[in-house]
Formats: sequence, C-alpha cells, structure tokens
Amino acid sequence: MKSDQVKRREFVKHSAILASAAAAFPGGAHAQRKDVDKIRVALIGCGGRGTGAAAQALAADDRAELWAMGDISEGQLSRSAEVLAKNAPRPDQVNLSPERQFIGLDAFQKVMALDDLDVVILTTPPGFRPQHFEEAVAAGKHVFMEKPVAVDPPGIRQVLAAAEVAKEKHLKVGVGFNRRHSPIHHETIGRLHRGDIGEIPLIQMFNCRADVNKRNVREDGQSELEFQVRNWYYFTWLSGDFMVEQSVHEFDVVKWIKHEANPVSCQGQGGRIVRTGPTNGQIYDHYSVDFQYADGSQVITQHRHIPKCWSWFGEKITGTNGTAELSFKSNGAVKSNDPAIAPWRAKEKENSYQLEHDALFKAIREDLPHNEAERSAYSTLFPIMGRMAAYSGKVVTWEEALNSGERLGLYPSSWDEEPPCHPDENGEYETFLPGQG
Repeated sequence: MKSDQVKRREFVKHSAILASAAAAFPGGAHAQRKDVDKIRVALIGCGGRGTGAAAQALAADDRAELWAMGDISEGQLSRSAEVLAKNAPRPDQVNLSPERQFIGLDAFQKVMALDDLDVVILTTPPGFRPQHFEEAVAAGKHVFMEKPVAVDPPGIRQVLAAAEVAKEKHLKVGVGFNRRHSPIHHETIGRLHRGDIGEIPLIQMFNCRADVNKRNVREDGQSELEFQVRNWYYFTWLSGDFMVEQSVHEFDVVKWIKHEANPVSCQGQGGRIVRTGPTNGQIYDHYSVDFQYADGSQVITQHRHIPKCWSWFGEKITGTNGTAELSFKSNGAVKSNDPAIAPWRAKEKENSYQLEHDALFKAIREDLPHNEAERSAYSTLFPIMGRMAAYSGKVVTWEEALNSGERLGLYPSSWDEEPPCHPDENGEYETFLPGQG
C-alpha cells in the first residue's frame, strides 16, 4: 500500500473514546511534561503500512499526537507526514517539527533518544525489527511493531529477551497480528475450542495469490546495500522470504487454534518459477511445508505467489465431527456434524487493524497488561522453521529452529557496508538451494 492510498476511513474509530486526560501512565518521561494527558507517538518506517499504523494510532486515542518520524528516505517521510496531516481526526494531532524528523539508517536511534516520547511504531523491514524493538524497550517506550518480528532464530531470541525487559518495565507492546483482534476470528476459534467440530487432526493453510509488492529500480550511484534495503521484500535477510513476511499471519492463527502449541518438526520444499531476474532478489515464489505435532495432528501448508493461478488465503480446518474455515478477509464458517449445533457463517464487519491499536492505547491509558511480543515471537518462529526446512531440504525440529545460530543479516550503520549477498555478472542473486549445505 502506498502512503498516498491511506484513506480518511482509516481514521474512523471502532470503539468509544478512551479514558480521560487525567488517566495515569505507567513509566516514562511524560510525567515530567506539562501536557501529561497526551500520548506522543513516533513513526519509524514511513511507508504505506507505517502510515496506516500511525493513522490508526491517532484514531485510537483523541489525545494521541504524532510527535516524531524517522525513515531512510526524506521523500517518503514527507509524503507520509503530508497524508497524516491532511487526514488526522484533529489537526493538532500531527505536531511535527523539523528537529523531530530524522533521515538515515540511524534515524531510529535519534527517535528513541527523545525523552518526551511515549510510543514508537516500528514498521521498517523485518530484518531490523529485533534491534529496533530492543532499543525501544531500553529507552522505556511503549511499542507497536509490525509482523514478522524477526527473520532468523537469533532475532527471535533477541525479541524474547526484550519482551521480558518490557514486562519488567510495565511497557505495553502491540504487534501487527490483527487477526488476534478480529471479532470473527474470536467467534470462530471460540467455537473450535468449545468442541463444535470435535478434535482437530488436520489444518490446511493457504497463502496462494499473485505478487504483493512493487519492485524498485536500481538508481545511479546507489550502493548495493541501499538497493537491497529499498527492495527489501525480495531479500531473505530483510524480509525472511514471503512465507515468513506474508504467511506469518496464518501461522499465528494456527497457533491460536492449537492453543499456542508448537509443532514438533517439519519438512517441505519450495523454489522459484516466476521470481527470476535482478529485481526479484533471492526469495522463493512457492512453498509446500508440512508440520507435525506431538499429538499426531498435522498442519499442511501451501504458499504460492504466482499470477493467474488459484488464489486463496486462510485456513481450512478438519475436525473429527465437522469442518471450519477462516479466510484472509476475516470471514468465518463452522459446520458441525452434530445436528444440535446449527451451521454458522459470518463476515467481518469491523476493522481489526484499528482494533489492535484501540487495545494498545486503552492498555496505556488504563495501565492494563498488554504485551504481545513473546507470543508473536513464537508465531514468527513457526514459518522461519518451515523456511529452514525448505531451504535445506531437511527435517527441522522446533528445538533446532529455536536454538539455531543461523543469522541471515546485519544491522548496518552506513550505506557503504557490504550486504550479505551480491549479484553475479548478470545481476542475478544466488538463491537458497536444498541439499547444498
């Protein structure tokens, strides 16, 4: 989503106005400010998703204000600020000044150093998420961060450690797994948990659709690192590959259905058919990975981003006494073989992207427990484990994935640094080949 596509409706509230200006905040610099009733927000990563998240943050609390921004691109930051200023529920909710707008790879550190800041929104490429989350927690900021929360096992462990520190500091952490705030998902999964379709030996997960991101053209004088960061989705060290970056939503839903249980092992395969050429980086365009559980149940997954093919995104759940379905658009259905349980089907009427921000800001206002980081780290490890199996061609266990030392990337501080991969003489990037290591 481009930043100029953010619509005014993104700011429509889906819940009542939150606690009054007199509500207390836990921890942080705001207690020393004159306007202690305000929640000052910073956006780090000013692309379309970041702009949308900032919009929803402002809509979640009428005393929230956008106080600072950071990005690698001055043009992108300016466009995002313009969209937000034009569409904020109240004009005074965008309170930016030049000295609180930062450009560059170190922009996130400059934002974190602001003492009069309450919440940071982290929407940069996922490869940077563990470092940014760790620094936000160290700085005592509440956090909203997009999924996935890491791209490799060391990053997962870094997020888990920071999540513990956030708990100790009573910081609130929201993560962009919006399905967790979807009323239809709550209703559907609640029916599954009460046994409407019996035991669940099989879940089928699908992420089959066309490509979902725009490729950037290499600019004259641009370093290889900068090209890859600007084209981040197509490089595994930055996105985790599309099964991690995109399908992670559905892996999180499966974890929820499975009462947060982790798979024991997985094996699978994948490759590239249409994602070839210099602008497609290294990531795959299809996967098929199967996961085994200790109780004998299975999760069978298909992931394909190839145009003009069958397209569907969601879960089909097979129970011992019925079936159920959840789709990307938060439509749910449950059909029990028990005649006493009527078939049920419903479509989402609320915006779960807004609801997740409503929950975070309510927790900040009322000092309610709210830390989604640990759960989200394990949901992210789920597809990372699957990618490891497909890339290697080997069976991978949960414990192997969690404890793996395989670090994909780096946290650069200069555009002159060398990225983890380089193109060959034809501009092609070497992809990951099973059986080669």
